[in-house]
Amino acid sequence: MMDEKPFPAWSWSVEQCLKAYNVKLERGLSSYDVEKQQEVHGYNELKKEKGKPLWLLVIQQFDDMLVKILLVAAFISFTLAYFERTETNISGFEAYVEPVVIVLILILNAIVGVWQEGNAEKALEALKEMQCESCKTLRDGYMIPDLPARELVPGDIVELRVGDKVPADMRVAVLKTSTLRVEQSSLTGESLPVLKGTQPVLLTDCDLQAKENMVFSGTTIVNGSCICIVVNTGMRSEIGEIQKQIHEASMEESETPLKKKLDEFGHNLTTVIGVVCIAVWIINYKYFLKWEMVDGLPTNVEFSFEKCTYYFKIAVALAVAAIPEGLPAVITTCLALGTRKMAQKNAIMRKLASVETLGCTTVICSDKTGTLTTNQMSVTEVFTFGGKLTAPRIFHVEGTTYDPKDGGIVDWSCYNMDANLQDVAEICAVCNDAEIYSDGRVFRVTGLPTEAALKVLVEKMGVPDAKARTKIRESQIMANYLIDNNSVKLGCCEWWTKRSKRVGTLELDRVRKSMSVIVREPTGQNRMLVKGAVESVLARSSHIQLADGCVVPMDEACRQLVLSRHMEMSSKGLRCLGLAYKDDLGKLSDYDGEHHPSHKKLLDPTSYISIETDLIFVGVVGLRDPPRAEVKSAIEECGEAGIKVLVITGDYKSTAEAICSEIGLFYEGEDLRGKSFTGKEFIGLSTMQQRDILSEPGGKVFSRAEPRHKQEIVRILKEMGEVVAMTGDGVNDAPALKLADIGIAMGITGTEVAKEASDMVLADDNFSTIVSAVGEGRSIYNNMKAFIRYMISSNVGEVISIFLTAALGIPECLIPVQLLWVNLVTDGPPATALGFNPADVDIMRKPPRKSTDPLIDSWVLFRYLVIGSYVGIATVGVFILWYTQPSFMGINLIADGHTLVSVSQLRNWGDCPSWPDFSVTPFVVSSNRTITFSNPCEYFTTGKVKAMTLSLSVLVAIEMFNSLNALSEDNSLLTMPPWRNPYLLVAMAFSFGLHCLILYVPFLSDVFGIVPLGLKEWVLVILVSAPVILIDELLKIVARSRKCMTKVKTA
Repeated sequence: MMDEKPFPAWSWSVEQCLKAYNVKLERGLSSYDVEKQQEVHGYNELKKEKGKPLWLLVIQQFDDMLVKILLVAAFISFTLAYFERTETNISGFEAYVEPVVIVLILILNAIVGVWQEGNAEKALEALKEMQCESCKTLRDGYMIPDLPARELVPGDIVELRVGDKVPADMRVAVLKTSTLRVEQSSLTGESLPVLKGTQPVLLTDCDLQAKENMVFSGTTIVNGSCICIVVNTGMRSEIGEIQKQIHEASMEESETPLKKKLDEFGHNLTTVIGVVCIAVWIINYKYFLKWEMVDGLPTNVEFSFEKCTYYFKIAVALAVAAIPEGLPAVITTCLALGTRKMAQKNAIMRKLASVETLGCTTVICSDKTGTLTTNQMSVTEVFTFGGKLTAPRIFHVEGTTYDPKDGGIVDWSCYNMDANLQDVAEICAVCNDAEIYSDGRVFRVTGLPTEAALKVLVEKMGVPDAKARTKIRESQIMANYLIDNNSVKLGCCEWWTKRSKRVGTLELDRVRKSMSVIVREPTGQNRMLVKGAVESVLARSSHIQLADGCVVPMDEACRQLVLSRHMEMSSKGLRCLGLAYKDDLGKLSDYDGEHHPSHKKLLDPTSYISIETDLIFVGVVGLRDPPRAEVKSAIEECGEAGIKVLVITGDYKSTAEAICSEIGLFYEGEDLRGKSFTGKEFIGLSTMQQRDILSEPGGKVFSRAEPRHKQEIVRILKEMGEVVAMTGDGVNDAPALKLADIGIAMGITGTEVAKEASDMVLADDNFSTIVSAVGEGRSIYNNMKAFIRYMISSNVGEVISIFLTAALGIPECLIPVQLLWVNLVTDGPPATALGFNPADVDIMRKPPRKSTDPLIDSWVLFRYLVIGSYVGIATVGVFILWYTQPSFMGINLIADGHTLVSVSQLRNWGDCPSWPDFSVTPFVVSSNRTITFSNPCEYFTTGKVKAMTLSLSVLVAIEMFNSLNALSEDNSLLTMPPWRNPYLLVAMAFSFGLHCLILYVPFLSDVFGIVPLGLKEWVLVILVSAPVILIDELLKIVARSRKCMTKVKTA
């Protein structure tokens, strides 16, 4: 009977699994059984999740409070422009400038948003590419050489060979070779290929790594061949589970801290705008609504629709003034510049918003292999005996990569190597199947990483022959000048392999845990070279070799010395290999190939253990995946910056702890109880215990972690309010990368799935790059705060100027199209340039800001109001000055011949038609233009162009000076001078140039309703604008003293 529910195939025997599917190994499933299984399980493919339709993506881009306000403002502007156009016969372009510009901004923002959303789910597509296309399958007693993998069903019998990609999750039934190795690091995080067997694992609930008789979909066979039974297909496979987790994680994606802050700011701004707009209308009701009171009741009510519309326009102008339309564009530009800076530091940002999120990262969850370590095995210690059994000698080896020139052997003086060291070099070079090549950036390996590390050791040791040594050195120098330098010249290894010709191999197996080769020595004698697990090789050794080559019997004391040394090396996280040889090979002493009578013995793996007896023990080599040199200082920097580091790895607990101690996550000899857990141990704890552990200060390490463990740790941290950055390179890391606030994939060793699920890709796979990127993120956030502070204080000034205009009842001194120009064009370049502000020196010595910290606190709001009030007073003040004063600070204001009026007349200009004997004279605004009036009351409408130009110029000049104030939140311009950010000076000049363009180009000056200014008028503008710097300097002094007082109180 076929079981529809998945069962723990790893804990069942092969016979039980076959019985569960009613299948025989020699026949496979019948066509009838295949159909039945397909009805139950469907095709062996990953489910395609439905993406969001384009129309929904577009609508979502407008689900933002600032955008909604802009939409309403655009609609109202469009309606008013239409009526105004029909009434005044203004040309179409001029009337619709404002609504068209607002709509264009919104469309641009929507396009960018839709494009980013469209890239979000590519991780799932990359996952599908990992699946196998076809496989060799047995059905109805016939072997189908290329059955499409999507047609596989549970119970199918599949044959796998070297290089095959595994098409489904399968139970190994029969090994066709002595060993089977599978590369499954992308799924489990294990740094080395894993040995597989057929014996059941007697645990129904165990880690992926412990399922030693299972092969998983998407992994690759690197050694051996086997027959397997398909157990799980499609979405039930481990890779299918990962797809489900990626999809779930993408559903849980939360907004970035900046998005939350801006949304919060948008809501607050909406409230303020609403209140101020209503206040403006209420203040001016008397102009469009009049009545007389008779017997306590209003009578003779007069309503002027024209004036009501006019003050409605003022309210719209106020909304346009209050909304920083340029803010989305400036934020996008600043983030884009930030991504460029980060790319230069090897951190490639895939999502713009993530640049800012990095700045408030509180926890970095890092993988070990390839991020904290080089992911390149290297020998670090060699242990052999000296002249006596009681005199062991240890050689320390430097270097952390597969580059033979990286490091060397410390105090190496053995160029004329003694007999013992020659045997170490021969075994490492000849009992070895690995190759090393360079892809131009890094050194890579074909074969086992441990064997590649042994070959690098041989290159560092050299050869005993002086002539050969010179020749090798010359050939290596020549190789540097070759066009194709991808293949790495291993001259010393080649010398040994030519000297000792390999004639036979005894493959590694799980029982004896060793590999041997039979070589023909230059003497013509055969010799067996052995390497393997120290305990196994030592147990089969009867003698030991000393430095001079003499062989002495191994006693118990000597055996214990080797074992204790092995224990000491293992405790440091080293993977140890024992080296040995055998000269007396009996019947194999003249073995020369497959025609030799004893060849049958080499075909039977069960006889290998009897051949590998009475060995002569040579020494022990200790290997490891070493930590990157710069990681230790990066961990220290994280500590200073208040960032917690958690290491989450699929590797063994002891190895992970040793590496973490070495990189400074734990101090030497630290008690790791409560700081080091396996994934299974941690998940088994209660939620309260998990939270307590994660909230404690200091680093933590989680070993043997599965994808679900990583995801759960990230989820708990996020629930605790932490901002989590998660690194990963494998398919197994994708769900956690998607769930984290910042998913960081490895650029060199990372799978496409991991890269597509990430927010950031490390071009150099280096942990220290993450730390420098966090610093850059903090700097960008500070700069964003600077330009938001600059833009908002300018907008507050505009609001106050309009509010004052309405409150005083004077003609409007700024029209909506002018405000839009200031907000979008004039403010834009300086705000963008503030994104280039240099980072504070102590930026990585401050704790990360909390994601709940407000963008604008009460003190910052007070400063906005003070600066904004001055902006408003200066803008309206210069307008009133022009109308009412003949001169100001020695500057003649009536040289153009305009008529002066009293403040009272200016405030009641609406009553102008009723003023007796009111007259005005024409005045000159440029060499070829004079303003004349058919009606004296036009002096307050068409005649206000000069006064309006002065108001606009004062607003622009104040905002240029205000951008200097934004260089630093609290530091004076004396300590942070403008030239510290030369881009700001260029931007100020550019913005002022644009303002001059609309002043002095007739067509543009007509569009914006302004006229050219003379030199004396420019002097007036500067005199009125410059005090904004002095006011902010005083506010900065107060801010610095407040911070000092706070520090004293906390101390």
